[in-house]
Amino acid sequence: MRFVKYSSNGNDFLICHSHSHNDGSRPALARSVCERHNGIGADGMVVLIPAPRGAEYAYEWEFYNADGSSAKMCGNASRSVGHYAYIEGIAQKRHQFLSEVGLIGIELDENDMTLVQSDLGKCKILKQNISESNPYGVKSWDLLDSGVPHLVGFVSQESALPDKKDTLLEHLRHKYDANISLGFIQKDAIKYSTYERGVEDITQACGTGAIAVFAMALKFGLCEKSAILIPPSKDILHLRMNEDSHILFKGAVKRIAVCEWLLES
Repeated sequence: MRFVKYSSNGNDFLICHSHSHNDGSRPALARSVCERHNGIGADGMVVLIPAPRGAEYAYEWEFYNADGSSAKMCGNASRSVGHYAYIEGIAQKRHQFLSEVGLIGIELDENDMTLVQSDLGKCKILKQNISESNPYGVKSWDLLDSGVPHLVGFVSQESALPDKKDTLLEHLRHKYDANISLGFIQKDAIKYSTYERGVEDITQACGTGAIAVFAMALKFGLCEKSAILIPPSKDILHLRMNEDSHILFKGAVKRIAVCEWLLES
């Protein structure tokens, strides 16, 4: 079975395409191929399924976290998938694909095709001013849906951004069944980190986390409608809100390797 390994800002994925939907075996396959020591290793696995003739989208996807659980959306994976679809001849440089949250717009930069932009639509605020005791100094938390749920808080010092999982992050993740994203506002950028469910750790980057942090920073007047976000990988993401209140985010993707997975008999 052929996979292509991609990285978007340090968030890595194994991507393939198929003409059939999940037959029940893909969660176990995702756990196997994503395992870091006995598999290929990745944060998630994505399967593209070409669209039926006449559809307004080029393909649909199935996304699986490293633990085999499915997710409605993954922002960084959407950019990697967009590049994969173009290179593999499945879609044009500008196209849409179908996810569980609806149509996702993809656009490869004309001058540098490794720069890919995704349009994930509007970010929804689910609950505001949530009080939780914590060691990070977050005054209040907000729960958002940026394709998947994120509990967002802001810290006053960069050193307060967590760089590894701890019991509080695990507690909040299970209490709200959400990713946990923390942001630190700088003069010219926003640094952030995200504890991702399904990976159960802080990842090198999280696209939906960047969107959630950006959406709340914009709501609180902490940034403009165009901003730079920097995840733990230290790569740069460009985010902006368009006239339809859709959040667009753009960054580099890397096509790392073509991998062959030997299926067990």
